[in-house]
Amino acid sequence: MNDTVETAGHPPDICLLLRVHAEQRWLVTKVIPALRALEQPDALSEQDAGPALAYLEVLWLEAGLRAAETDATASRLERSASSPSVLIEKADRYHAAVRRLRRAVDRRVRALTVPGRQGITAREPTGL
Repeated sequence: MNDTVETAGHPPDICLLLRVHAEQRWLVTKVIPALRALEQPDALSEQDAGPALAYLEVLWLEAGLRAAETDATASRLERSASSPSVLIEKADRYHAAVRRLRRAVDRRVRALTVPGRQGITAREPTGL
């Protein structure tokens, strides 16, 4: 299944809704499950922790690209919106919610990927 979002030809508010939804889905279905696996004490053997952490880093890089696309789409909407509409307001609120989720996940990813960090499996779960 391809998770890319094709928004060409759609109005800017619809483009933002599509991008935000795709980013949120990526975070919830890909990044957060990988984080949870690494945060659970003794969930991974020392042998499996390194590849799992590398996988998380790749997922997080992809999440960053998706975030940049979402933010660029939001900027285009801001420039093109002549007057606020209900759909634009909903798209803005959805975007704000996903930015909050993005920041929360970022803190958790940084906690796991700090250079010199010891014992991935000794991390206390944060419960997102």
